Amino acid sequence: MRRMRPHALAAVALAAGVLSAAAPARADVIRAVITTRADVGASGYEKIAGTVHFAVDPADPHNRLVVDLDKAPRNAAGLVEFSADMYVLRPKDERRANGAALVEVSNRGNRGALAGFDRGGFPDPKTENDLGDRFLMRFGFTLAWVGWEFDVPDQPGLMRIHVPVATDQGKTITGIVRAAFTPAARVTDFTVRDLASYEPVDPSGPDSQLTVRSTFLGRGGPIARAKWRVAGHTVTLEGGFDAGKTYEIAYRAANPPVTGLGFVAMRDFAAWLKHEPAAVAPVRYAYAFGASQSGRFLRSFLYEGFNTDEHDRQVFDGVMAHIAGAARINLNERWATPIGLGVHSATAFPFADASLRDSVSGAQEGLLDNPRARAHQPKVFYTNTPVEYWGTGRVAALIHTTPDGSADIPLPDNVRVYFFAGTQDSPARLPPIRNAGQQLDNPVDYWWSLRALLLAMHRWVSAGAPPPASVYPKLMEHTLVTATTVVFPAIPGVASPRALTAGTRIANPFLKANGNGGAGAPLPLLVPDVDADGNERAGVRLPDVAVPLGTYTGWNFRLPSTGSPGELVSLLGSFVPFAATPADRTAGDLRRSIQERYASRDAYLDRARQAAEALVAQQLLLVDDVDRVVQRATDTWDTYAVTGRSPGPKR
Repeated sequence: MRRMRPHALAAVALAAGVLSAAAPARADVIRAVITTRADVGASGYEKIAGTVHFAVDPADPHNRLVVDLDKAPRNAAGLVEFSADMYVLRPKDERRANGAALVEVSNRGNRGALAGFDRGGFPDPKTENDLGDRFLMRFGFTLAWVGWEFDVPDQPGLMRIHVPVATDQGKTITGIVRAAFTPAARVTDFTVRDLASYEPVDPSGPDSQLTVRSTFLGRGGPIARAKWRVAGHTVTLEGGFDAGKTYEIAYRAANPPVTGLGFVAMRDFAAWLKHEPAAVAPVRYAYAFGASQSGRFLRSFLYEGFNTDEHDRQVFDGVMAHIAGAARINLNERWATPIGLGVHSATAFPFADASLRDSVSGAQEGLLDNPRARAHQPKVFYTNTPVEYWGTGRVAALIHTTPDGSADIPLPDNVRVYFFAGTQDSPARLPPIRNAGQQLDNPVDYWWSLRALLLAMHRWVSAGAPPPASVYPKLMEHTLVTATTVVFPAIPGVASPRALTAGTRIANPFLKANGNGGAGAPLPLLVPDVDADGNERAGVRLPDVAVPLGTYTGWNFRLPSTGSPGELVSLLGSFVPFAATPADRTAGDLRRSIQERYASRDAYLDRARQAAEALVAQQLLLVDDVDRVVQRATDTWDTYAVTGRSPGPKR
């Protein structure tokens, strides 16, 4: 029987809504205040919501890496206290539980796992119907969330963390904060959301500056001080901002929050669930899932060593870092802005997990193979779309190539990489519409494969069953190429992506002795190669891509009306339908029509089913989901295989 620590022994007052105890010399979770506890209809699950309180020792070696923790106020025991929102869904009957918690890293405070894995579940379910198709419940997962991000808006339903601010021996600390923004229309006022947590202390002072550049990666120049002003987080420019140009605002702020405690909250909350029998939902295994911003959080969490708790125990047994590419997150530093998209500002060496020598900086280490992370490495799935290869500087290819992009590298035994061909950062609805891009949004839905991978992760951790083999583009197979050489077909009205660049590395403060990891060096842009239709040849090819009715990409250029039409819309892909018949084909479009490809609707659906069943054989799709995937193919056919249904690009 596991021995409970003093604060765990006292954590039994559930009826009173509080789990609490006096904090020992070394502490982590000191109490949980439960404000909501209710059954979710007749599902057999209950939800538990409230606040979890933490206390950490700044002198503990596991906490010293938290920037400014030594400058935070301490309680009588010399510990730094903070709190975070908590939300748990758990099976009421332990016999229905599988012993594992899926801990989702909230994306900007949202809880999205139910909508994704349960195909339409609500973030705060009240009835059984709010749980979507109840996939996670059928397999007995506990779901858990804890606030980690300080700059989430203070709104009901969002997960936040409340951290102390740093001071210099009691004196106020000030510094410069900055953020870039690109208006999509000509406006006079622009509210900079990325800086919403930092109030300007001297908005008219000499530290305030506004610059402008024609492109995101271009050189900027200052705007005359008399022509603009900043009030709160809103910048006003005389004559208005030009659509499509990139502006950067900087001003002096005060009282930096100790933002790196977001990593500590995730570490200690998950460890509490795993190791304390009196926690709100005790489990044996903990798996972390994070998408986009949250996937970048997980890459930083691992790299900085937070998968080891204060008691030298492993925190997460499995990690699914989704659509993060090779990027990390701006969190454990002074004046952090984790709420930002991290466009061309989130990727630093090391990129891959294994220790590699960097020819630019001379440094040698890996995301997992470094002194902080090496001891407690989880089993890891990296899943990416072509968006993370092509855009925003996330250069996903560098997680499986050398730092200069010249050669493939072997993956560690505990790591798998899966590339979802022909998808975008977050799947668009079907039928898709045009939003900010010149082409239709990309509707290919990779969540069906993520469901299969979650079960594969559980089997890998709990039973040692090998997961599906990695599936991603490789240089040696000529399915990974430089962007300038990708053979994308000429399609009327569709711009070529071959001129795109990846930007430069950002600084890595852990590698100061090596020039901050080669900060400022150009990143190589390696992308998946495509076939004659423009569809990617390697990766997990769902029926939409394996048996296509159009071209699916991970990039989409900005509408001319929003400015800078040669730049990408962040995180957006494209769908360019094939013509229904030869007569419908636009002059210059050499892609064969749907009628020329498939003898009939039934013939097309037979091939779609075969593609789905092939994924089942690879453990990349669940057999129970085949009919629903084929139904989606049916819906796509019924939308685009009829004369006159293939719209052209938006101008």
